Amino acid sequence: GWWLVAASRAQQVPRPSLSLHSSQGVSLGDTVTLRCHLPQPAAWVELYQDGLLRSYKDMDKHQVMAEFSLVCVKLEDAMKYWCQYRVLEPPGVSEKSVPIELVVTDHRYSPPNISISHEEIVEVGTNVTIQCCNQGYGGIIFLHKDGHSAPLQHRDPRGGGTATFTLFGVTPADSGTYRCSYHPGLLFVSSPLGDSVTLEVTPTPAPPG
Repeated sequence: GWWLVAASRAQQVPRPSLSLHSSQGVSLGDTVTLRCHLPQPAAWVELYQDGLLRSYKDMDKHQVMAEFSLVCVKLEDAMKYWCQYRVLEPPGVSEKSVPIELVVTDHRYSPPNISISHEEIVEVGTNVTIQCCNQGYGGIIFLHKDGHSAPLQHRDPRGGGTATFTLFGVTPADSGTYRCSYHPGLLFVSSPLGDSVTLEVTPTPAPPG
């Protein structure tokens, strides 16, 4: 058909970017919005889920963002997503956006336990160990810090239920509240965040005199 011929001659155009918007983490049953931000107007925008076309939107010449809503999120929605767009004059298809991962929290899993190796207040330069136990569900364990959207570290206990995270030579920037989660064998499905521990790093006192 004509479209296939046009597509075969299409030129690469600048890639879009994809962002995920929800009030807090995504849980089963939530509604989330994926926004594809375009560097230029497009004829239509496509949203891909793990390599398959999930949805598309026709655009007008003034729009530079397309929104896709996932209503009542299910476990099968927990995947990688990316978007791309097409222009007609001259014919072109963009590069794919950098993929984003939709991690869904399943509250049927028990939150992990957490413990810290020191008192809450430590001096600069101390090595601090945080341990997380995934309640025997297996999978990869993640260490989170409040205020950071992405996990700080992750460990695979390899059949054990406890992961050990070490913060080497802490500085005041390491002060904060830490929590854990785990992915119970499903790549983009997470347990709820567990209880927290708080770390306060104080400057080393100056020597007398």
